[in-house]
Amino acid sequence: MTTQTSPRITVVGSINIDITSRVERLPSPGETIAGGTLSREIGGKGANQAAAAAKLGAAVRMIGAVGEDADGRWLRDQLTAAGVDTSEVKEVPDPSGTALIVVDKHAENQIVVCPGANAHVQADDLSLEPDEVILAQLEISLAVVERLAASSSNYLAINAAPAQPLPAGLIERVDLFIVNESEYALMPELDNARLVAVTYGADGAALLTRGEEISRAPGVATTAVNTVGAGDAFCAALVIAIHSGMTPTAALQSACSVGAAAVAHPASQPPLKRLSEYVTR
Repeated sequence: MTTQTSPRITVVGSINIDITSRVERLPSPGETIAGGTLSREIGGKGANQAAAAAKLGAAVRMIGAVGEDADGRWLRDQLTAAGVDTSEVKEVPDPSGTALIVVDKHAENQIVVCPGANAHVQADDLSLEPDEVILAQLEISLAVVERLAASSSNYLAINAAPAQPLPAGLIERVDLFIVNESEYALMPELDNARLVAVTYGADGAALLTRGEEISRAPGVATTAVNTVGAGDAFCAALVIAIHSGMTPTAALQSACSVGAAAVAHPASQPPLKRLSEYVTR
């Protein structure tokens, strides 16, 4: 059940199987590391953000693609169990997307993504209500994101990850970009965006308008276990917070608290409380 202030969010993005090995330290090139433990979970930036948004209290539907196999059915079931409407998740002949992840004892990671079915994500015929918020990422085709931006006037938030050159038209159209500090450094064109949230890990986050900082929030102390889903939880929380009427600083603080809760849990889709539980009183 959602609150009156929580938005309706349509997430357009990736859905992956995360195959994760936890080891003492990350291997160097050509090196084999023994003694790892293996887990298999649902992941993908799109799925992670959709699940987080639903757990935080928004009404969420997912636009994505999975394989026509047991993996695809399992992925849809996992999202449905998180409270996400998966009726518009397509099944395609390609295998479901897969991420191969290695995480060390300091929660640092190495990730290789095999997009698989995610290459078939489309949003050309997407029907939206005027108050729906769109949240997308760059693990799907940039061309799909551009068409989505051009075909809708709805509020559009883009988690611009992984980093890549962005066309001027998209920069001007998007209402909110969310990136980490490394991605922000790789995309100087974001200095022309109307609103950008930049995350700095344990040092918190900032909001910038046309390259000028307008708000900043400190990080929340926690013990890092897995950083893979923390940024996705932050994205979901920030979008909900902004559309729940919070001030920019309060929205950032709440999103940082959610990110800290996520990084302290081993799963890429950690259990989360309603967003109101993370608001600083």
